Amino acid sequence: MRRQKQWPLRPLLAYSFCSSAAERVSNSTAAAATVAFPLKHVTRSNFEKTLNDLRALVKAADFVAIDLEMTGVTSAPWRDSLEFDRYDVRYLKVKDSAEKFAVVQFGVCPFRWDARTQSFVSHPQNFFVFPRQELTFDPPAHEFLCQTTSMDFLAKYQFDFNTCIHEGISYLSRRQEEEASKRLETLYREEGIDSSGETEDLKLVRLADVLFAERMKNMLNEWRTGLLNGGNVSSESPRISNESTRSTETVFHQMRPALSLKGFTSHQLRVINSVLGKHFGDLVYIHSNDKSSCSQDFVVYTESESDKENLMKEAKDERKRVGERKIQSAIGFRQVIDLLASEKKLIVGHNCFLDIAHVYSKFVGPLPSTAEKFVASINSHFPYIVDTKILLNVNPMLHQRMKKSSTSLSSAFSSLCPQIEFSSRSSDSHLQQRVKIDVEVDNFRCSNWNAGGKHEAGYDAFMTGCIFAQACNHLGFDFTQHSQSDNLAHNEKLEKYINRLYLSWTRGDIIDLRTGHSNADNWRVSKFKYENIVLIWNFPRKLKAREIKECICKAFGSVSVISVYHIDDSAVFLLFKNSELVWDFLKLKRQLESSDGPVSVLHPLSKILEGGNTGAADYEAYKEICSSHISEILFSDQAETVGVKSRTRPDPQDETDRREESTVAVTHKSSDLIDAFLANRVEVETATTN
Repeated sequence: MRRQKQWPLRPLLAYSFCSSAAERVSNSTAAAATVAFPLKHVTRSNFEKTLNDLRALVKAADFVAIDLEMTGVTSAPWRDSLEFDRYDVRYLKVKDSAEKFAVVQFGVCPFRWDARTQSFVSHPQNFFVFPRQELTFDPPAHEFLCQTTSMDFLAKYQFDFNTCIHEGISYLSRRQEEEASKRLETLYREEGIDSSGETEDLKLVRLADVLFAERMKNMLNEWRTGLLNGGNVSSESPRISNESTRSTETVFHQMRPALSLKGFTSHQLRVINSVLGKHFGDLVYIHSNDKSSCSQDFVVYTESESDKENLMKEAKDERKRVGERKIQSAIGFRQVIDLLASEKKLIVGHNCFLDIAHVYSKFVGPLPSTAEKFVASINSHFPYIVDTKILLNVNPMLHQRMKKSSTSLSSAFSSLCPQIEFSSRSSDSHLQQRVKIDVEVDNFRCSNWNAGGKHEAGYDAFMTGCIFAQACNHLGFDFTQHSQSDNLAHNEKLEKYINRLYLSWTRGDIIDLRTGHSNADNWRVSKFKYENIVLIWNFPRKLKAREIKECICKAFGSVSVISVYHIDDSAVFLLFKNSELVWDFLKLKRQLESSDGPVSVLHPLSKILEGGNTGAADYEAYKEICSSHISEILFSDQAETVGVKSRTRPDPQDETDRREESTVAVTHKSSDLIDAFLANRVEVETATTN
């Protein structure tokens, strides 16, 4: 899901025929048998079975399309993608979004070419996902933000929040699994923390505890005496008190006579354990889990010290095995991500850099601090990714076809897949040349459906895959000659598009996942240099961009300022003609603020500095502010909270490092196709949708 996604209001209509996997029906019968789009919904109740089926589908797939629905996109207005954002800042904003918002739906749609029917067979699946806390030894419960516009958008398209929260599939990232395993191992090793080995002398302060301990001592002594005197262990258990909430029962545990404890609080069980340690050398407290993971508490009689130690170790080992099973169970939906990563299939998304960042953050681990580190890591998990938005914007032929419409998901689907979206039984030769796509869910195969406008990640993934298939057809793929052994990811026609994603959801900067290089649209970047930019915040709100520019120009010359760009009402970017003016401005600002003489009052900059709270710094301070996990609504509040100070001159070492980093990270050596596209200044669509 992305901001302001728009959808056609008309229902999707059928165009061909419908059949099961085992049987075909006539076209006339199919025309009357239009069905709803066969999308498979997956929750906790059917996840395991679906996962088993999905393994075979992904293994046989030529490519897998994905799409995500999230609870929001931007945690503050200024965290939206802005014109003056450098590539590394854009990554930080995507990182912030992926870290703070939750994924609530995950669409997965494998596509397989069927040579017999000369069509792609798709298997759209819609997974409800929710970050539920499944482990008792987990860190604190997950937290995430909800953006009102995004939640309203989901509600508008009848998103089932109840199903998501109550039946959504939970998950652990690989990092969370590692941490949970380490935590379990620590609990296993530390004697005194596990409940069977806790024998410390518990100090009883409250009178109630003293009385309870005495009653338990008498009761346990009576029970033990009965056992040693040849009493029948199945006889009626001794009474503890008149309370009905607590009870004991004589049973066998691990072939040993034992007293089952029910209805006791954790504190009372600690008191019982303390009593055993002080007064009964051959009785031991055991906490265990049965096969259904229900906890049980026992006092067990042991025949010797070695028998006691063996029993405690057995119970301890069993608790560890139960914990390991719980961790494996809690992995949940991540098994789908592991499947996609292990099969190394071509992953297809639409404007999907934010989606991939979410996949990493939710299912791999914390996002790396820089785009370069992220690229190096994500490429090891998913070596082949295609963004259909890149295809549509960069390929000249596809771009020409899309020039009259936006490249949002819905618009691209309408333009490239009219035979699927509209009632197209037409004999038009242009439509006849399109790739045919069927849908199969639970052995029901269909080419004729009536999918309404309901918005779901599974259907988005299906549309993304359809767009990719048709785009490949336009690129000259001859699927009639396609065999199961062919790997689309290695096809030379796709080489220029593999692993190139838009770094932002609203700008045309392209990042190469193979190298980490950012191929920015050169004609726009050449308008300014980041070292020529000053960040100003907390100036009087009444000042507009034009007035700020006038004040600066009076002090430094009429051509000193190229432009002023509002970040929000409390901050602006100021683009100077050269970098020397940046440091002259910051130095002059500090001098004026340190003096209260008449020159300061009458100076042209006094309007900007009025109030004494105005802050200013270079572009690197903006990056520092964006890298913070904090997100205040106003940028000025963010700057103050982060603690960025005004700077009057650059640090020579920082300047050298920055130039070296820029040389390594940013390259203008893109593919011939992309260079030609940018050189001709073909307008890259600024995506405000999808």
